[in-house]
Amino acid sequence: MAVRKVLLLGNESLYKISQQITKDQLKKAREVVRDLHDTMMEFRKKYGFGRAIASPQINEPYRIIYMNFDDNSIAFINPKLEFVGDKIFEIWDDCMSFPGLEVKLKRYEKVKVYYKDLDWNDCVIEFEGDLAELIQHEYDHLDGILAVQRGIDNKSFRVNKDKSGCF
Repeated sequence: MAVRKVLLLGNESLYKISQQITKDQLKKAREVVRDLHDTMMEFRKKYGFGRAIASPQINEPYRIIYMNFDDNSIAFINPKLEFVGDKIFEIWDDCMSFPGLEVKLKRYEKVKVYYKDLDWNDCVIEFEGDLAELIQHEYDHLDGILAVQRGIDNKSFRVNKDKSGCF
């Protein structure tokens, strides 16, 4: 549909809790997913990274996440996370809402995601490692939480010049 502007760190809309989608809003959800796809592909062309995006990042206050990796794409409507086990790992995380800035944080190694697909079917998928981290990152966006709020400490930030487009 359209490439949308990605909201940047500091925009108050990024800190709001997103709304559930209802079945009668499925047409709107499909439109948002198309915009998320187009926006992420354009971002990927410009910055060279981006595997997932949440609807609040394009100023759509819904519980929608779109992932595109290894020629696979998944739209998550009203996702719910379940942490599998208690194994946690540290990772440097980046975000389309603050390209070039990375945050060291902790995430669960393995998660299950319960969600509706674009045909309103109940689905479940399990992720581990970097994809588990990715879905946790995007899920946080739905709750108005940014990775910068999850930094391990006040020294858990760095600039990645290759991803900033500013340096």
